[in-house]
Amino acid sequence: MSLGSLTLVSVLTIRTLPDPVLRSKTSQIAKARFGSTGLQRLIDSMHQTMDAVSGVGLAGPQVGIGQAIFVFHLDERRGHVINPVIETWGDAVQDTTEGCLSVPELYFTPSRAQYAKVTGVDVNGKDVEYEGEGLFARMLQHEVDHLDGYLFVDRLADEQFRQARRAMASAEFAATTRRINAERAVDTSSTFGAGSAFMPDTGRG
Repeated sequence: MSLGSLTLVSVLTIRTLPDPVLRSKTSQIAKARFGSTGLQRLIDSMHQTMDAVSGVGLAGPQVGIGQAIFVFHLDERRGHVINPVIETWGDAVQDTTEGCLSVPELYFTPSRAQYAKVTGVDVNGKDVEYEGEGLFARMLQHEVDHLDGYLFVDRLADEQFRQARRAMASAEFAATTRRINAERAVDTSSTFGAGSAFMPDTGRG
C-alpha cells in the first residue's frame, strides 16, 4: 500500500503471520513526504487502528506499510516516530510477558535491554526522541524490530524458541489467527465503519 493511496482516516487491517510483509525490512520515508496530508492520514489511521484493538504500539508492516514508521500510546505518552534509530543499554531482562497483534494469542518472555532510546522525526520532519526503561523500553525495541522484519518470537531462546515454533506451525494457531482476524474485522467495522500492534501482558503491539 502506498502512502498516496490513503485518502481517508480509517481503521486498517492488521497483518498476521504468515503475511510476508512482516518479514520484510522497511524503507525510509522520504523527506518529500514530510508535512504531507497523506502521511498525516496514515499516522491518524495507525493510531485509530491501534486504539481499536487496545494496542500500545503499532508498526508500519503490521498494517501493510513497508516503510519505517510506528505509533504508540503507553505510560501516558502518545506519539509516532518516522525513520527511527534505536539505542539500548543496561542489563538484558526477561521480566515481562510479551505478545504481538500480528502473532495472535502467543505470549513469551524474550530478552530485552533494560533501557532504550529512539530518535527520529515526526510527520513534519522535526526531530523527536523517546527514552524509557522497563515496559516502555521493551515497547520501543519491539516496534523497531518490526521495521527490520523481526517479530518478538525471533528474540526467544532455548525451550521458549522451540515452543513458539511448534505453536506457530500448529493447526490450532492457524485457526486462532483466522478467528482473531474475523473478530477484529467485526469489531473495527462496528466501531468506526468499514476501513481499508506490541502486546505485553499489559497491552498490545
